[in-house]
Amino acid sequence: MKLEALWVDGDKYMWDGDEPASREEAEARAAVYAAEGFETQIVGSDGGCRVYTRRVVTEIELEDAAPV
Repeated sequence: MKLEALWVDGDKYMWDGDEPASREEAEARAAVYAAEGFETQIVGSDGGCRVYTRRVVTEIELEDAAPV
């Protein structure tokens, strides 16, 4: 079963949509996400691994003024 979302301790993680060929590839992908400020979870499933990520929004940037 492919879960698009994963809940861990009340936090929602989203699957990145890719299925790495190995655990090492999943860990490398998770390291890239972590360097970009994401929290990650690696979950083994169906004989492979999947990377789930989450990032808490701390600031919202608007390009134009908000509509009134």
